[in-house]
Amino acid sequence: MSDINIAEAKEKIFSRGFLDINVDPSLDLFAVIEKLKKEKNAILLAHYYQDADIQDIADYIGDSLGLAQEAEKTQADIIVFAGVHFMAETAKILNPDKKVLLPDLNAGCSLADSAPAPEFAKFKEKYPGHIVISYINCSAEIKALSDIICTSSNAEKIIESLPKEQKIIFAPDKNLGAYLSKKTGRQMVLWNGACMVHEIFSLEKITKLKIRHPKAKVIAHPECEDAVLRIADYIGSTTGLLKFSQKDDAEEYIVVTESGILHQMQIASPNKTFIPAPPTNNCACNDCPHMKLNTLEKLYLCMKYELPEIVMNKQLLTASKKPIERMLEISRKYGL
Repeated sequence: MSDINIAEAKEKIFSRGFLDINVDPSLDLFAVIEKLKKEKNAILLAHYYQDADIQDIADYIGDSLGLAQEAEKTQADIIVFAGVHFMAETAKILNPDKKVLLPDLNAGCSLADSAPAPEFAKFKEKYPGHIVISYINCSAEIKALSDIICTSSNAEKIIESLPKEQKIIFAPDKNLGAYLSKKTGRQMVLWNGACMVHEIFSLEKITKLKIRHPKAKVIAHPECEDAVLRIADYIGSTTGLLKFSQKDDAEEYIVVTESGILHQMQIASPNKTFIPAPPTNNCACNDCPHMKLNTLEKLYLCMKYELPEIVMNKQLLTASKKPIERMLEISRKYGL
């Protein structure tokens, strides 16, 4: 690859929306990325739903809670986030003075997009006296309108930490909110949002798959629809699903969440079989198209040119940080 300068790289990013630069196919991307990490004192954080190659080269792999906790405590000068936009935003909110990079700015989130801030602000006005708990899968603008942020790992504890008489709005995921209402016995006002990946799982196909694999346990993420959750043997966060599959004595699992987690499950339990749950479309498994926008090539270029960078105004940074800090404080209290 012939090198280009920063100005040219910026032009390509802002005109095309991503790093549209050819990379020499003979380049050992694993080696050069490791070298760039050391040279720039950069840390690479990756979500479980990233491609296996990115997971393998990451300094830390986790779910939204773990990634937020890791971002909060890092001493690195540069945070490279292999995930989606709201995750990189969260890292920037927790580290306003650090450079935070996202390999592809187009890596968004259907759930975050389902809650536009202006509409949510009007929705919130209808329910005075309610505390807003927002799932971390939301924009910085929604975080700024919230009182506490949660993840699927800590949401139950966060809800239970509030007085029983406290009225709650839960946003943006209606499926997770409905599941938490059942678990905690709290009637919450739910914003009507959902994740395109978790909503597309087919109950009929999972049932047929269970017939073909009668000994397999169904493990599901709480963002799934209630009909799917009702047939699950275990419901938990991405990390919760991983830990359950390690400790449980079954040999087969039908995994009802984004298929990227299967890579870590297989590493942790090489003698077990993990079957991705089928969606309603004709694909064999469920991949998040946003998560999969990040590639090793884009990751390399992102680190080389230190672009695209997450940039936020100070007022939004300050307003959105408070509910995240409250989440982290409650998580520490409960040892999460």
